[in-house]
Amino acid sequence: MANTTSDMFSHQSPNSTTELPDFWDNAYKTHLLGILIAIFGNFLISISLNIQKYTHVHLSQQQGSKPYYKTGIWWCAIILMGVGELGNFAAYGFAPATLIAPLGCVSVIASAVMSVIFLKETLRASDILGGALTVTGTYLLVTFAPNMSQKITAQTVRKYSVSWHFLVYLVFEIIVFCILLYLYKRKKLKHIVVVMMLVALLASVTVISVKAVSGMITESVKGSLQLSYPIFYVMVVVMVASCAFQIKFLNQAMKLFNATEVVPINFVFFTASAIIAGVVFYQEFYGLALLNIFMFLFGCLLSFLGVFLIARNRPKTKTELPFIDMGQVPGKYILYALMYYLAL
Repeated sequence: MANTTSDMFSHQSPNSTTELPDFWDNAYKTHLLGILIAIFGNFLISISLNIQKYTHVHLSQQQGSKPYYKTGIWWCAIILMGVGELGNFAAYGFAPATLIAPLGCVSVIASAVMSVIFLKETLRASDILGGALTVTGTYLLVTFAPNMSQKITAQTVRKYSVSWHFLVYLVFEIIVFCILLYLYKRKKLKHIVVVMMLVALLASVTVISVKAVSGMITESVKGSLQLSYPIFYVMVVVMVASCAFQIKFLNQAMKLFNATEVVPINFVFFTASAIIAGVVFYQEFYGLALLNIFMFLFGCLLSFLGVFLIARNRPKTKTELPFIDMGQVPGKYILYALMYYLAL
């Protein structure tokens, strides 16, 4: 069992203690790169969302204006969104999913700041308090996040896919998903928790597949080709399918409930499901001290509270195209836009 566990983590040598400082130094640098890429990606996405919002609000105030998708500024926003999504996708290849997912709060707080500066929205006391809590929580979760570096290869993904704890988790998730879907579709139980739980259960599968695809692409770029293994394409299909169904349920949630309700609940549920997926599938809390786990979860809690305060009672803006932070899984914005335009 010890040999199997040590094989799962890169650069871990049980026969040499002199390599440990280099290992931790390399792991820290790799995780820092993933953190910076995720923050940059989420920042670009928040800029994109505010530009889109500005475009829709500006056009709604003009009579006989041209469609938003024929304006250059709107397409600039889409390009920024695409770059941000690529950044989020790449970040999963460098850092644990339990670390990248909570960094989605960067997009929420950046959007709130930019909406005050550029869209002249009112700065509330709850925004300031929420921003402070979010920044503090982000600092804690980055500081105490798992610092173990893994090589995500096809063999590793296959091994994790048939592990008993993941299979138990998958069966449990399928049962809960079927029960919630039955209540939502058959019993017409239109409660926000039911809808967002459906999204969160799908999100956990998405996080697993996104990290697998991103990790295998990263290893391929480094010289260890992983794209010839069938498991890579299986994960690609799972990633696209789970994203598409998440978008479907999120769109329904936006029709039934206010964005001020959907955004914070979606962030909390998505982050929780991503952390659980990272812990169960990738064993990202393996060997982590109890204090680190507690402080990491405490940081997540502060971020949750901060996002709730920022989104609470925020006024709704009527626009042609719904735009919402769909969670921090790469590709959701692009998939949502494609589905929307195909429906036109």
